[in-house]
Amino acid sequence: MKVNYYEVLGVDRSASEPEIRERFRKLAREQHPDRYKGPDKADAERKFQTLTEAVNVLTNAARRKQHDAEISSPTGGGHSDPAQISKAYLSRGVKAYREGDFRTAYENFDMAAKHNPADGKAFHYLAQAATRIPSHARQAVQAIETAVQREPMNGTYLKDAGLICKRAGLAAKAERYLDEALKWDSDNIEIRTALAELRQRGDAKEGGKGFTLFKKG
Repeated sequence: MKVNYYEVLGVDRSASEPEIRERFRKLAREQHPDRYKGPDKADAERKFQTLTEAVNVLTNAARRKQHDAEISSPTGGGHSDPAQISKAYLSRGVKAYREGDFRTAYENFDMAAKHNPADGKAFHYLAQAATRIPSHARQAVQAIETAVQREPMNGTYLKDAGLICKRAGLAAKAERYLDEALKWDSDNIEIRTALAELRQRGDAKEGGKGFTLFKKG
């Protein structure tokens, strides 16, 4: 089902840009994940991301026009194929990625994932774009882990999950994903090298701890 960003923000389709921004500010204060006290923090973060995406789309003239076209039904039935919409966003994202516009690529892959959340490829692409944006390390990890959840036997996703977690400093997760990836591609030099580096660091850390304790003693 399509995401209607007017409904997400609770504004009319005729709402002006200042009205949309003001509504977002109000909802953002109320629904910020830092204020969430419930058991599912991840769900609160996802909802907040949708809010943010809504204001970004509706305050951009070109993206708002495109969104209006998507949520309008030419047949009056109000139905369209989310998978086809997702493919269109994927195509635009790939184009932007190849052109080096990683933020635009990220936004399009994010929309693709929202329209077709069962598609592991959308989340894999989203992770790849996020890794090229320094401030998006956490989003990269979340996206690649979702891709693996969608396709747990995909060796490429497992490998990339390991590499992304390794870059994010999540050594235990990285090693787990890389070990699993190795089962699907046992001769992959990139996987073996990353695992060796992780284990070498682990050994060095353990060795360092022992030396420090010995010195204190």
